[in-house]
Amino acid sequence: MKGSTRSKLIKLLKELERRKRESKAKVRQALIKKQKIVEEIKELFKKYKVVAIFDLERVPTPEYKRIKRKLEEYGFIRVYKNSLFLRAMKELNLNGVDDLSKYLIGTNAFMFTNMNPFELSLLVDKLVELRYAKQGDVATDDIYIPQGPTGIPPGPMLSVFGKLRIPTQVREGIIWVAKETRVAKAGDKISPELASLLRKLDIKVIEVKLKIKAVWDNGLVIPAEKLKVDIESYKNDVVNALTIAKYLAMETALPIPEVLPDVISKAVRVAQAIVGESGFITKETADLVLRSALSKALTLASVIAPKAPELGLSVAQPTPTEVKEEKKEEKKEKEEEKKEEVSEEEIAEGIASLFG
Repeated sequence: MKGSTRSKLIKLLKELERRKRESKAKVRQALIKKQKIVEEIKELFKKYKVVAIFDLERVPTPEYKRIKRKLEEYGFIRVYKNSLFLRAMKELNLNGVDDLSKYLIGTNAFMFTNMNPFELSLLVDKLVELRYAKQGDVATDDIYIPQGPTGIPPGPMLSVFGKLRIPTQVREGIIWVAKETRVAKAGDKISPELASLLRKLDIKVIEVKLKIKAVWDNGLVIPAEKLKVDIESYKNDVVNALTIAKYLAMETALPIPEVLPDVISKAVRVAQAIVGESGFITKETADLVLRSALSKALTLASVIAPKAPELGLSVAQPTPTEVKEEKKEEKKEKEEEKKEEVSEEEIAEGIASLFG
């Protein structure tokens, strides 16, 4: 072998060896970096009890960052590789690894928090950012172009306004929208012309939200669909339960402050009715018994009089004064009934005392 060839071969072998060492060093550094990330995730698992997985597919970076800043008040949120996240869980021997792994597809953000998962879901649903519409986007709501100056000089854009059937005028060297105009309905696809115009007018109409795939709650995996809570339905259920509980408390004469006035009032009415029906006369019951007897006599007379006129029975009609007194009595009874009605807050206080 010639000396020059031998020299080139040695040089090539040295270069290959150098590259091999560099490659090993890079691999070693990558492994160290990955292990640091795994350790970071493990520490987060020790600090927080709940982890929410957000799907970042089709979520623009600017909007994600704005939502992220709002969520950071409630925990720690960061994008991790799915494999490193699972590795950290396995090294900690956490429950729910298999159930959670099916959600770890694509790019995900992980939020570590101590919030209740259902409260977190409600919070995330309220965090909405808007972005410019693109061709092919679907309008989530009706889209309107407001009346007034657009800042766009007349020219080719006039034809765009015309195509979208937006009435315009040219004033002070710019295009004015003569009347507020709806340019798309909810569910319509955005055309290229509309997308271009909305951007020129600085109108953002497409909602951007973070979508929860699932939540890991101290070993329990809760799918996104199970996190949706119908607040009004639960509220109505609670109110109905409180109403029923108060009714039961009254029927059983439960001696608690919240229902005791109603229980006593009902007992008095029942006692008066029994006394009136029994006809047992004492100094205290005479008035009730006589009133009951008179009422029955008048009722009986009003029934018999038309059928047997020969008996000469007649029922005296109440005088205006008596009518007024009856109306006052009715009004008083209605006021008493209103007093017996309770608000939802009073019901809630009553049930709280019932069940400790």
